[in-house]
Amino acid sequence: MGKEGTYIIEIATSDFVTTQSAVEGGADRIELCANLAEGGTTPSYGTLKQCREVFSVLLYPIIRPRGGDFLYTDEEFSIMLRDVKLCRELGCDGVVIGMLQQDGRIDVQRSAKLVEAAYPLGVTYHRAFDRCLDPFEALEQLVQIGCERILTSGQMPTVSEGVDLVTELNKRADERIIIMPGSGLRKDNIKWLAGKTGCREFHSSLRGKKTSEMAFIQPGFAGSAESYTNNAIDAEEVRALRMSLA
Repeated sequence: MGKEGTYIIEIATSDFVTTQSAVEGGADRIELCANLAEGGTTPSYGTLKQCREVFSVLLYPIIRPRGGDFLYTDEEFSIMLRDVKLCRELGCDGVVIGMLQQDGRIDVQRSAKLVEAAYPLGVTYHRAFDRCLDPFEALEQLVQIGCERILTSGQMPTVSEGVDLVTELNKRADERIIIMPGSGLRKDNIKWLAGKTGCREFHSSLRGKKTSEMAFIQPGFAGSAESYTNNAIDAEEVRALRMSLA
């Protein structure tokens, strides 16, 4: 967390171009992902390496081998371990993880192994937390294994809906771990969320779309958003988030 009285703005990005825009807009930290439409998956080696070489901002890649649930096989866990070590070797500042057991509790044993593999990098526990059975038990477990923050929307689809739980989690955290609200966080509600929850770090993807600059459009695919629309972040929207906290 920043100095007393300051806020941290984390932006989830989906590729090099959106990361560039988020950095230009003044993001303090990047959650670097691929496939944000699926909730974010681990970026490619090339994306990780180039973002690290070009941007000095805090870089936290997500360690998630696929979309879907947060119940992973041994083989998937092996992939996650390899990706954590790769992020450490590339000089990232931290990683973002999340694993659950079949009964909805935190997969403490394997999450702890990822935290250990990441050391000395920081570790954020992502919104797998919002699908867990008991958020207060999970909070204590994540403190114990050494996570530095929890990204949460208060176990609801948007943080505005889950704000009461986020507020209680932040009280119980008692500065032992950072509670970072996210999901549906925008310039029109961030100041209210800050005042209500007492949180100092905030997460947003500010996802937008931009029409392709392709000069040739194949007629058969003229209406295809997949073919001719790219992910985009407006740097001014990132600036507006911070201005809204002033």
